[in-house]
Amino acid sequence: MKHIFLGLLACFSAFTHGFSQSNATATTLPRIAIAGLGIESSTFSPALTQEEAFHARYGPEVFNAYPFMMPISPLRKQAIWLPAIVGKSLPGGAVTRQAYESLVNKTLDSLKKYGPYDGLYFDIHGAMSVLGLDDPEGDFLNRIRKVIGYKTLVSTSMDLHGNVSWRLAQNSDLITCYRMAPHEDAMQTKERAVTNLLERIKTGKGKPAYKAWIPVPILLPGEKTSTRIEPGKSLYHEVEPIADHKNGIVDAAIWIGYAWADEPRNHAVVMVTGDDKAKVTQAAEKLALDFWNVRNQFDFVAPVGSLDKCLADALSSTKHPFFISDTGDNPTAGGAGDVTWTLTQLLARPEFQRADGPSLIYASIPAPELIKKAIAAGVGGHVEGTAGAAVDARFAPPVPLKGTVESIVYGDKDAEVEAVIKVGSLHIITTQKRKPYHKEIDFTRLGLAPRKADIVVVKIGYLEPELYAMQTGWIMALTPGGVNQDLARLPYKRIKRPMFPFDKDMKTPNLSAQLVPLSGESK
Repeated sequence: MKHIFLGLLACFSAFTHGFSQSNATATTLPRIAIAGLGIESSTFSPALTQEEAFHARYGPEVFNAYPFMMPISPLRKQAIWLPAIVGKSLPGGAVTRQAYESLVNKTLDSLKKYGPYDGLYFDIHGAMSVLGLDDPEGDFLNRIRKVIGYKTLVSTSMDLHGNVSWRLAQNSDLITCYRMAPHEDAMQTKERAVTNLLERIKTGKGKPAYKAWIPVPILLPGEKTSTRIEPGKSLYHEVEPIADHKNGIVDAAIWIGYAWADEPRNHAVVMVTGDDKAKVTQAAEKLALDFWNVRNQFDFVAPVGSLDKCLADALSSTKHPFFISDTGDNPTAGGAGDVTWTLTQLLARPEFQRADGPSLIYASIPAPELIKKAIAAGVGGHVEGTAGAAVDARFAPPVPLKGTVESIVYGDKDAEVEAVIKVGSLHIITTQKRKPYHKEIDFTRLGLAPRKADIVVVKIGYLEPELYAMQTGWIMALTPGGVNQDLARLPYKRIKRPMFPFDKDMKTPNLSAQLVPLSGESK
């Protein structure tokens, strides 16, 4: 009932906002819905994602996801906003069909109640995998179209690690994605998608006449395509000058795609939208060819090596903190987050078995039963139990931990409860549920001082901005897990071939622009 009530409240709020200025003004304000689901889902992980993982926002709660949609913001005042549902999950395994259908049907029910709409802002990631269903985002928008029709203008924003199928491209009138990895421009991209939508509605221009779509047969992990370094840096710098709303172009985008799902749609894509056919086509083809021409230059954003190599580098470093990325089980790429292989190796190392050994923070490992024991023991108490491998035990079993409880913290949205267990010189962050550790406060709120630690090991790929700014040395460990960075080791069966880098000697592909029909036109 909660989402029904909030949806009604949103409709009432939007309605009264429109008429608070004047009846005449309200009748000119466009009616714009907001909906979307976001997740990266690895099909190489045994984990499954349930509905509650999306932390869905309903009705007016949706506005809290967007700083540019606060009540005093200029954009908020330019339309009657009718938010349906927006849900964002931590990356993980495939979404269950039941969870997907429930969230989609709730979205459709809301959209049916509060239409008609002049526009829809469709906020997705683009790398969702659903059990038994290919191209979920394409399916989702196709079903939305059956409710809102084809006169409604749809503006889609995505992560650059999402996938753009032909179906998604056709049902989107405007489409864009992030231009930075790490995604420091995420909110800027979402705001751009909304601004583009408002501009096309309010000026009466409507749907851009042309959408150029080019599939690029490249499949690379984000850790090799960061825009911090070349060639990703220069490639993505080409995008903004093209997408400047001049010369008949509305927007341009390059999707790297999502590497850890085995579907035909998983590959890179270039799209350009606009009203000048020749310029749209030429711009898309230039971006696609430039992307293809630098394919062999992509490399990891940081040095890489085996865990032993990484630890040797960290232990010999004179500068601290030295960061090691435990990449194979990165929960923000789709890993289960509970692979114990790395932690097992650390516990076996003699350097860390004495309390006065090199200080190492490990983030993190889910251990709900151990958390209960830690709570019972209290801070300073002794605790003994096992952690991890409840979901992904393919590489190592649950790891025994015996140590002292250093801190217990409640209330995190993802972890719910966290406890730091000191074992030798290791400070091991255990959690009730899996959680990524991307910010300094994620550590300091637990009483840890990462800047003073000798080594910090994090289940992550490339370091997020705060961690990157903190490190004095960094190496990525090529560890096992559901998002193994060595893609050649993964059992792909359904991606299109030939595909770089799997088929290194493949011929130059046809990178001619394909013009996608406007939404509602025949395919």
